[in-house]
Amino acid sequence: MTEQEVIQSIRNVPDFPIAGIQFKDITTALAKPECLKWMRDEMVKRYKGLGITQVVGIESRGFILAPALAIELGAGFVPIRKHNKLPAETISVTYQKEYGQDTIQMHKDALTPDDVVLIHDDILATGGSMAAAIELVKKLGVKKIYVSCIIELIGLNGRKVVESQADSCDCLLSIEVDE
Repeated sequence: MTEQEVIQSIRNVPDFPIAGIQFKDITTALAKPECLKWMRDEMVKRYKGLGITQVVGIESRGFILAPALAIELGAGFVPIRKHNKLPAETISVTYQKEYGQDTIQMHKDALTPDDVVLIHDDILATGGSMAAAIELVKKLGVKKIYVSCIIELIGLNGRKVVESQADSCDCLLSIEVDE
């Protein structure tokens, strides 16, 4: 499996969730076992040996690979969910998305100051949701924050937003916005 083969297996969905957005749908790549394995293996290579204690997945597509990464890295898994989806006491961050406003939450006791965290999501676009996730994790005073995404949409400058807030930011695949 090559990087280009994985990119070619990603479906474009025009005008989703609103008109003018060219949505990159990774479910077509995830449905191919060889693509899924390649993504997991490549991410594990990048983060093995960094002392990660918790992998934080952002709802919803961040939940797909984050638990697998956690298992491979010998870490725990912590979900960041949309408002009112978690049962215990939470902390929240509200942020502006490309097409609206959203609030994300995490359990107040999910992380400790001793944790080294890898925050994972499927796509890095403008960086709004990832910046909000970083802010949420920082509220719990962790040691270090790494960021991983499957796809970076080049031209939307999300990496610049994220790199200024995390210890590192790494994306497996780079795709031009209009591809």
